[in-house]
Amino acid sequence: MRRLRQLAERTPAGRERYADLLRALAITMVVLGHWAITVIGYDRADRPTGHSALGDLPWAWPVTWVAQVMPVFFLVGGYANAAALTAWRSRGRYATGWLIDRSSRLIRPTTALLVILALGGAIAWLSGADPAEIRTVVWFATIPLWFLVAYLVMVPLTPAMYALHRRVGLVAPLVLVGLVALGDVGRILGPAGLATGNYLFGWLAIHQLGFAWYDARRRSPAEPDQRVADRPGLRRRRLPTSRRAGAALLLTGLVALVLLTRVGPYPVAMLNVPGERLNNTAPPSVALLAAATAQLGLILLLQNPARRWLHRSGPWQAVIAVNAVVLTVFLWHLTAAVLLVSLLNALGVLPTPQVGSAAWWAWRVPWLLALAVVLAGLVAVFGPIEARTRRHGRASAGGPVRTALVAIGYAGVATGLLVNSMTGKTTPEPLGLPAPALVAYLAGAGVLRLLRTGWGSRG
Repeated sequence: MRRLRQLAERTPAGRERYADLLRALAITMVVLGHWAITVIGYDRADRPTGHSALGDLPWAWPVTWVAQVMPVFFLVGGYANAAALTAWRSRGRYATGWLIDRSSRLIRPTTALLVILALGGAIAWLSGADPAEIRTVVWFATIPLWFLVAYLVMVPLTPAMYALHRRVGLVAPLVLVGLVALGDVGRILGPAGLATGNYLFGWLAIHQLGFAWYDARRRSPAEPDQRVADRPGLRRRRLPTSRRAGAALLLTGLVALVLLTRVGPYPVAMLNVPGERLNNTAPPSVALLAAATAQLGLILLLQNPARRWLHRSGPWQAVIAVNAVVLTVFLWHLTAAVLLVSLLNALGVLPTPQVGSAAWWAWRVPWLLALAVVLAGLVAVFGPIEARTRRHGRASAGGPVRTALVAIGYAGVATGLLVNSMTGKTTPEPLGLPAPALVAYLAGAGVLRLLRTGWGSRG
């Protein structure tokens, strides 16, 4: 508590505490949402298995318009990346060094998860476990990693995309929304491959709005390039952040959602529902961007009371505490579910009530509490890896060789996570993780780790 009080007292006056609160709330909602809708049962081989309850609870689909909070995370990510990059450059440092520095907080906790899972898989395999079963368990534990693939693309694109934002302003996200709509046409009418780019364009559009939010919140309205500031229209206009603007965005997003899901071809749920023709998140659809618009409006409506609340010591200390281990919480929350289910099954007390029954709803409370206890134990063990991450001032040099190495490092990490996400959950994998994915990830993480120590700075 003393450490938290010290950190709270040292918070810079210009820090956007609201963005930190939104990040903490977004991840907390993801964790609770995943846990709450999980249905546990047994397969034909009498092994525990799980799936989402959304397919059996259609009345809950509109709730996902709020519960699907990945857009909030990418919005906050854009804000935080713009703020951090601007501060870094204000000290005369290169963007390459910023990318090296930024990689530490993301990659170290992720590496810990993958290494532990691979070691656990190896031990299980040597003990005679079926590689397909090992993969199924690890596949479930690594579901959250799909999000990191997208975010690890956003970070290295930030220097170029923020420079583009400074030149064209709100034109950039509007163009990206148009590209997402074009991809949706491909999904609906063909060719379906036209929608592949939506994995990039959808999240990038929301990330660009984060840049716009940061620029709107900057204390000084002065632009570094006055010629850019003098340009007319959307290229000059800042994102409106008043309550009136928030109400307009909320209403616009909700109306668009109703039209797209009731009149248009999009599913009501913003999360995957088995059997639906389209998935609004894989890849991101226009409907998901409409939900993001409504969420942005709600964020703007609540910003003033939230900021006043966050200037109280207690709430701000709580936000600091959560954000210190927020990625660890996200990465390990499904592993906590695997461990709890395995324990209850081994004890012969694993409840498997019918979805939507009174017993199923009654089980939600002890289920969530038990998962929270298991996750707390995991965070106590692995949280310090994230919380103790320090920035490396030495990682500020530029140079073409160093820049190329940064690109290789990020590409290796993202490729490894992508290969793992694309590998089937029953594919026989002795380590639980595909060997090419693990090699690519560790190679990329190793390059970035060496760069953080100053290696290659003369290149």
